[in-house]
Amino acid sequence: MTPMEIGIIGLGRMGMNMGTRLVRAGHTPFGHDISPEKKTEAEANGLRFRSSVAELVRSLGAPRALWLMVPAGKAVDEAISQALPELSPGDVVIDGGNSYYKDSIRRAEELKERRVAFLDCGTSGGIWGLEEGYCLMIGGDAAPFARVEPVFAALAPQGGYRLVGPSGAGHFVKMVHNGVEYGLLQAYGEGFEILHSSDFDLDLKSIAALWNHGSVVRSWLLELAERAFEAGSELEDIAGCVEDTGEGRWTVAQAIDQDVPAPVITLSLLARLRSRQKESFSAKVIAAMRHEFGGHRVMKD
Repeated sequence: MTPMEIGIIGLGRMGMNMGTRLVRAGHTPFGHDISPEKKTEAEANGLRFRSSVAELVRSLGAPRALWLMVPAGKAVDEAISQALPELSPGDVVIDGGNSYYKDSIRRAEELKERRVAFLDCGTSGGIWGLEEGYCLMIGGDAAPFARVEPVFAALAPQGGYRLVGPSGAGHFVKMVHNGVEYGLLQAYGEGFEILHSSDFDLDLKSIAALWNHGSVVRSWLLELAERAFEAGSELEDIAGCVEDTGEGRWTVAQAIDQDVPAPVITLSLLARLRSRQKESFSAKVIAAMRHEFGGHRVMKD
């Protein structure tokens, strides 16, 4: 496909790797980040760094393509606001972050008034995407999608990108994707905890490797579990605190809105919230009530 120029706003681990992959594919990515120290790394990877969003957009030949890899929410709106005075009819803005799909629908409508196209692109692949490629779930109109398709093709492995629907659909599909991920991770975590706490002296690394050969639960996540257990089955240097970036919450809320029962995803989200509590006050209340009605033993701090 024809090489393209593209501007990337946000050169974190994902944005930098995506720019590097595009360079390797023969494209010309320009990059900007709020951290000026990214300049050295970006240029070492072949990106053409620009010190401001406006300068970045002005560096691109029309029709322009701009890819946003910034945190969901206010940062996306700010990046669009900074770029908009320099954009022209026919340009396309791609949000490759984890934005809420209703925000993407709104942004598409706002940019449409300026005759600027908007594509919401749910991106999966993490830090492995540089070498393995990214799975790209894209929402928007067919014409701007076709125009920037060489970029999608370069970032994704074979069969790894698709226009899944109109504006908002890309981020909607990615939202549910991440909800499914929550459930998978929780199931693997619980399974390995049962193995770990058993009376058998089990090598969790070898079991993860074993399950990846012919088992119905084999997966890339299990390959990552095998890597994680390389230093030992105790995971001594890792705290059992699991963060979330919003997509699981949005998936649960959407399931409730649509009257769809999603107990596994919901419970996996709640398990993440519990993991961040140093101490559960609700558990204290339950222990106190059990003591009051039945004289059950209460453990002291």
